[in-house]
Amino acid sequence: MTKIFPWMLALSTADRESCAQDLVDAARASFATEQPHLAISELTSWKETATAVAAGLGSADLEWLDADETK
Repeated sequence: MTKIFPWMLALSTADRESCAQDLVDAARASFATEQPHLAISELTSWKETATAVAAGLGSADLEWLDADETK
């Protein structure tokens, strides 16, 4: 799939496998339900993720805020 979607090369091997499976699943669901937006939104989400990873935005440690701690 990287020949068709070269942006997938920015993803790790495991993420490329997940991406490919998610895209196939979304395409099947789109065809089965005649709702193309399912496949389009999945493709867009993965492409934006690859763009963020390529920009170096995936390597930062995150600190999650707990809603109970902010009160």
